[in-house]
Amino acid sequence: MDITTKQYRRCDVVKMKGRIDRQTAQGLKDTFNAITDGGRFRIVFDMSEVEFISSIGIWTLLETQKKCKRYNRGELVIACVNEKIQYTLDLAGLIHFFKIYDDILDAVGSY
Repeated sequence: MDITTKQYRRCDVVKMKGRIDRQTAQGLKDTFNAITDGGRFRIVFDMSEVEFISSIGIWTLLETQKKCKRYNRGELVIACVNEKIQYTLDLAGLIHFFKIYDDILDAVGSY
């Protein structure tokens, strides 16, 4: 698991490599919480190198989205999702909870 963050003027970009499962979801959650605890609620999650996401990983994304959207402060958007993960989100009925972009520049530009 490798998580990197980069802060821009209008948003923060979080990039993760590997799998989001029971062992790695807490690290991702801690990263998202550090950003939102700092008062920043516009987050782009670059999933270009994520191979797998489990139910706890999806739950982490949903919790972060809820926290970001509270009081219309911001939003979590997802970029560069592979077909398997997009299918998983669609199968779970969660595809409409997130804005999904094919390119990281488009995702950052959405803010």
